[in-house]
Amino acid sequence: MATRELQVVDATPAACCVPLAREGMSVEEASATASLFKALGDPHRVRVVNLLAVSGEPVCICDLTELLALSQPTVSFHMKKLVDAGLLEREQRGVWAYYSLRHDVVERLEKVLSLEGVTS
Repeated sequence: MATRELQVVDATPAACCVPLAREGMSVEEASATASLFKALGDPHRVRVVNLLAVSGEPVCICDLTELLALSQPTVSFHMKKLVDAGLLEREQRGVWAYYSLRHDVVERLEKVLSLEGVTS
């Protein structure tokens, strides 16, 4: 019996984004990009990304609740939105979850937001 290898494809909005200045953006690509922006469309989630960007290491959700002055269920809700969008990685350490930015996604976002080559 032959064995098959299962390939995992990242289908999160962050993985599907294309540069905004790219010609011929498809409806699917525009939808994925809009989903990513929707995940960042809340000030608390933007602050989470900021806090993780400057921390340099994974941050415990218990620290985020204090820094954001929000309840743990509310912070968990926001974190799920960011993880589902593909922006964050989640690591379970005992009872606590630690979050960090996905650096491959940050690099992709730089390209998505680049408007190089656009003429006025």
